[in-house]
Amino acid sequence: MLKGSIVALITPFKDESLSESEYVKLINYHLENGTNGVVPGGTTGESPTLSHNEHRKIIEIAVKECNRKIPVIAGTGSNSTDEAIELSKFAEKAGSDALLVVTPYYNKPTQEGLYQHYKKINDNVGIPIIIYNIPSRSVINMEVDTMAKLYELKNIKGVKDATGDLNRVDQQLKAMGKEFIQLTGNDDNALEFNKRGGVGAIGVTANVAAKLASEFQKACVDDPKKALELDKLLQPLHTTLFIESNPSPVKYAASLLGMCKPNVRLPLVEIREETKKKVSEALKVAKLL
Repeated sequence: MLKGSIVALITPFKDESLSESEYVKLINYHLENGTNGVVPGGTTGESPTLSHNEHRKIIEIAVKECNRKIPVIAGTGSNSTDEAIELSKFAEKAGSDALLVVTPYYNKPTQEGLYQHYKKINDNVGIPIIIYNIPSRSVINMEVDTMAKLYELKNIKGVKDATGDLNRVDQQLKAMGKEFIQLTGNDDNALEFNKRGGVGAIGVTANVAAKLASEFQKACVDDPKKALELDKLLQPLHTTLFIESNPSPVKYAASLLGMCKPNVRLPLVEIREETKKKVSEALKVAKLL
């Protein structure tokens, strides 16, 4: 099962180009620090500004470096169904363990349009699909009934829930049952999300706090008291990494830890000086800096 601390990987750039060597180092950092899975090519990986070749390359690198040690959940969503299918088929052929497919942004499809979009992707691949429901970026919300209908298909296995609505966990559990994989997309609500029936997170904070994030997820299952302590330690970082548009803050945090440069691609820009100070302080609170 896909569970625990799964990281939405940042994509390092050097002189405007993909830094393959730093990407390899980032993945190995996660392998060494208990991360339970990686997502190359998600929103945090700046997928909207990656070329198709770059997107394919980071999936290939992730598959090669992880080498079946932990799952690779390739971000292959698009607001073009045909494009999402093409990238999903590539990711499967490259050896990805699963796919993370975001609800189509900008087009604003109806619930039936959402169903048909995911059904067509489902019908063209043979590996698990995780629905990525994030209304704040996609401007649409997949209703629980639509999700339940999709769960009847062979490859739809779960959701990355970034609605921020904890009641969704209860509703989805009631509609789809315990086997439906519920992962939060909001680091800050992971503690309560897991208490209600979630099994982990596809998170941003793990990019710079891999060990703490994995220990937190493990403690949610084994040691509630420790989970609460770790949650308090991580909350300032969870908050600070979203003061400005993701992934600009987490890339700056990664740069302070010597992991990569803070470069992001337009229309994103590097964070302001006052935000830099807050990121630095949050890293110190978490005893990472």
